[in-house]
Amino acid sequence: MKSTGIIKNVDELGRIVLPKKMRENLNIDIRDQVEIFVEGDRIILQKHVLTCIFCGSDQDIVFYNGKRVCAHCVDGIKQMG
Repeated sequence: MKSTGIIKNVDELGRIVLPKKMRENLNIDIRDQVEIFVEGDRIILQKHVLTCIFCGSDQDIVFYNGKRVCAHCVDGIKQMG
């Protein structure tokens, strides 16, 4: 893991601000969703990307019964039926 040397305070509401340059480098825009992971004693933030529950693709995603499925996997499921 690479250190940025940036240290931020947590405010009264438990928030931190991600520096603009860091958001630009990671392609995180205003209103983008960010996933929060915990690994041991570390907190990991990652831009949330909608992916297929079967293959992990982020292309041509549709929602079916609350699940994300790509067009390729939909075609594969149709062929099984």
